[in-house]
Amino acid sequence: IINNYVEGTQTGARDKASPSGLHFRDSKRKVDYVLAYHYRKRLARHVPGAASPEPRCGSASVALVSNGSTGKGRAEPQQQQQQDDSQRALQEWPGLPGLEVVELSPLDTLEEERRLQREEYERNLLEAGLEIEKDPENKSQGVSFVRIHAPWQVLSREAELLKIKMPTKKMYEITEEKGILKTLNEIWCKFTEPLQPQVPQQENTKMKTLSYPFSREKIYLYNIKDKDTFFDNATRSRIVREILKRTSTKTRNSMGIGTLIANNVYDAAYPLHDGEYEGQNDDTNERKLLYQEWARYGVFYKFQPIDLIRKYFGEKIGLYFAWLGLYTEFLIPSSVVGIIVFLYGCITIESDIPSKEMCDQRNAFTMCPLCDKFCDYWNLSSACATARASHLFDNPATVFFSIFMALWATMFLEQWKRLQMRLSYFWDLTGLEEEEEHPRPEYEAKLLQKKLENKNITTENSNENEKEKLTWSDRMPGYAVNFGLILFMIMLAFSAVFGVIVYRITTAAALSFSTNETTRSNVRVTVTATAVIINLVVVLILDEIYGAVAKWLTEIEIPKTEKTFEERLILKAFLLKFVNSYASIFYVAFFKGRFVGRPGHYVYVFEGYRMEECAPGGCLMELCIQLSIIMLGKQLIQNNLFEIGIPKLKKLFRKLKDERTEVKEIGTDQSKDPQQWDLDYILEPFTGLTPEYMEMIIQFGFVTLFVASFPLAPVFALLNNIIEVRLDAKKFVTELRRPDTVREKDIGIWYNILSGIGKLSVIINAFVIAVTSDFIPRLMYQYAYSQNGTMHGFINHTLSYFNVSQLKAGTQPENSLFAQEVSFCRFKDYREPPWSPHQYEFSKQYWAVLSARLAFVILFQNLVMFLSVLVDWMIPDIPKDISEQIKKEKTVLVDFFLKEEHKKLKLLESFIAHDKRKHRTGTKSRRTRAASFSQCHCSPKGSFTSFSSQHTVV
Repeated sequence: IINNYVEGTQTGARDKASPSGLHFRDSKRKVDYVLAYHYRKRLARHVPGAASPEPRCGSASVALVSNGSTGKGRAEPQQQQQQDDSQRALQEWPGLPGLEVVELSPLDTLEEERRLQREEYERNLLEAGLEIEKDPENKSQGVSFVRIHAPWQVLSREAELLKIKMPTKKMYEITEEKGILKTLNEIWCKFTEPLQPQVPQQENTKMKTLSYPFSREKIYLYNIKDKDTFFDNATRSRIVREILKRTSTKTRNSMGIGTLIANNVYDAAYPLHDGEYEGQNDDTNERKLLYQEWARYGVFYKFQPIDLIRKYFGEKIGLYFAWLGLYTEFLIPSSVVGIIVFLYGCITIESDIPSKEMCDQRNAFTMCPLCDKFCDYWNLSSACATARASHLFDNPATVFFSIFMALWATMFLEQWKRLQMRLSYFWDLTGLEEEEEHPRPEYEAKLLQKKLENKNITTENSNENEKEKLTWSDRMPGYAVNFGLILFMIMLAFSAVFGVIVYRITTAAALSFSTNETTRSNVRVTVTATAVIINLVVVLILDEIYGAVAKWLTEIEIPKTEKTFEERLILKAFLLKFVNSYASIFYVAFFKGRFVGRPGHYVYVFEGYRMEECAPGGCLMELCIQLSIIMLGKQLIQNNLFEIGIPKLKKLFRKLKDERTEVKEIGTDQSKDPQQWDLDYILEPFTGLTPEYMEMIIQFGFVTLFVASFPLAPVFALLNNIIEVRLDAKKFVTELRRPDTVREKDIGIWYNILSGIGKLSVIINAFVIAVTSDFIPRLMYQYAYSQNGTMHGFINHTLSYFNVSQLKAGTQPENSLFAQEVSFCRFKDYREPPWSPHQYEFSKQYWAVLSARLAFVILFQNLVMFLSVLVDWMIPDIPKDISEQIKKEKTVLVDFFLKEEHKKLKLLESFIAHDKRKHRTGTKSRRTRAASFSQCHCSPKGSFTSFSSQHTVV
């Protein structure tokens, strides 16, 4: 018998299930956790000559099974008994009545072993104090559920062990901000009232309940109105999960539920959702509330109900959505400034002198051919459109925007630290200690393997082996594979970039041979657009591969705990995905067009293929196109389509698989309405927050690292995030099983990664402005070389001369259709003219501009870093009101303890005084009524017992 379920009572068992699907069949005890497993009944056949002592030869295992109709009379052999043990048992008791020999196939043997493990594990859970309810296995195969309930005694014991903070009877007033801050806060609250989600909130927001780690000895401190509701569902499931993790079985030395799931003894273990999220019934639960006020696209304009999210999903997920919400809010000012910078470029495009000069056909700058033999000379005015478009992003405002975004990143991180501290205070996470984590199943398996290998040494060393752990020498092969494969994967990303470069060079050369004039004139646009799309597809494919590789590499390292595993996985995945996402962008920003050479002395990749050059307007426009397409493509395809489509396909596949494996039998009672555990089982299991954080961190990189080339990046990020918040919310509420609640006081390693990207963005933007854009050459020309201090003549100043007679044989344009005879052609570089004694060497202007570029990088970097440090220093990590409240809470806690202890002492004193009075009354009675002494006896022993019993009640 396991609790309510006896194996004989199968008829109508499902009909008696709790109507809500959240309780046991008695409709009183909550289902705190569910274990699911696939079962397959034995298709056994009797072995002839069972009573004979001769063992049956064959590969099949032999088991002893009782003839009893219920499971109570089974003979259970040792779980690790092999086939020879079974044969020996048959030989020892050949004629034992009531037993028969059953031949099991290898599949049945495995199923029998799993069943024995489940029985032992569930027995151990019962011994730990949990209560269990099971469904009858009335089919030949199918899915069965083990429902677990934690009674008050278990909850209170575990809450004390885990030091879970619970609300006490004491409430204290939160000190409000005064003066102008209070007025501004009131105005803001009134203004944003329509944006607030309609969820139940604390009646008096000015008061906070004092929390204290649960203690059974101090149970009088807590506000316990009802023992069934004192611990909420999330806390109850967390407590049960802890018991499941540490409950072990002797079979295969399985340590906890994680190992059992890894060994396919159970399929899944999960807490239940609070009911249906949509439906006609009027029952409102927290899941339905979250769906209506948070997880729908229709409420995209509302704030997130962070407190309800934290209550339902736990602190770790609550912190993620709080961080995502703050990041999205911070994108609003950066988007506004980005649009202003872009509009500034649009407004000033007509007054930009360099682009005017480039578009003026009277200037007639004859440019050198773009390829050998098949390309003709061309006029610079034909690249007018590119020059005008470049000005939209390459103007003085982008420098200001780069400084603004560097400070924006610093302010965002500072504000997050403050919000995190505020949430820690209100969520009672202050002073949260690191909990001792249980080792991962893979770590335990490896450790067990090591122990078994070392067991042959001596019996004395066996006690030492219990304390054994994996050393660096055990992990060395894993580390070596990690190093080699990560290096290979990084080289693979660079190879993909090189492949795209080769594609651009060869395609540009091939299109230049075309007889079609339109094709030849649009070579650059065609090549750039197709190359970026190919690059995007490669990035998306490699992203998926890198995610799987990072997980595999982390697994072979065999980290001890889940936290260590997660941190190492994050670092590997981030490194690989960072290189994959930004390699092509780094190439365009800093390497493209730098190693081209010059006319007459070009650099060739392969024989006859020249290295690609930047467009006449510079590489910044191409960098902008590259960045925008990869960023938008990743957001649209990977973050949205993949997130919506893949879970739905997985759910459909799992449903079809279950329907295919489940044998429909005639006469079995099918449940009319699926219970909550059935509905939750078909949902996608929660695999962690790493993918959610990762896509946002990569986006943060797009927004900050190359923002000088694409000021509209924050706008597209904001539009994406408005959808992303609701998409993630909908996924958590409707498509995923309820995750286990995890208490975390910060976002962990992600903060360090964000901080690193923020610092790296300062350096990268400095180089983008100095090296990729024309900002420094323009500045140098205006203040050092211009005769009248204007930009007139800037284009001519940046173009060098080349004598076409010095072109190598076979590289001159064939059948040139150029209007006039060409003696000199121009190319973009600072080099000495052909008539100079040092012809084609770098000119003085080149070295002057290079010095200015490097000086700008140093100046920009130091200025922005100084401003960032200043902002960091000016904004305290802990808000002043929160630091005061934390101090106040400690004082209130001490006062509350003293007051309660004083009350307890007074109560004890009153009992003692009452006991003394009773004792005196008894003595007086004995003196005056000695005759009736036997009827009115009141001994001191009795009085003490009376007092003791009353004190126990208190």
